Amino acid sequence: MKTLRDVNVGDTVKVVKLHGEGAVKRRIMDMGITKGIEVYVRKLAPLGDPVEVNVRGYELSIRKADAEMIEVE
Repeated sequence: MKTLRDVNVGDTVKVVKLHGEGAVKRRIMDMGITKGIEVYVRKLAPLGDPVEVNVRGYELSIRKADAEMIEVE
């Protein structure tokens, strides 16, 4: 299983599944990350947290813990 945390900078991936429960999963979906959406990994912070991505035409910063819940291909 490959997650958003494992993706290299400059790669575009497709969301396959969201893991997690309740409020955490809902928050990720509210940010626009849903099944089938393409996500471009723009850059990483110096210590690797957070990850900056482009989703649905806007920039979004995601914590590593949340990025691990997003399965991609």
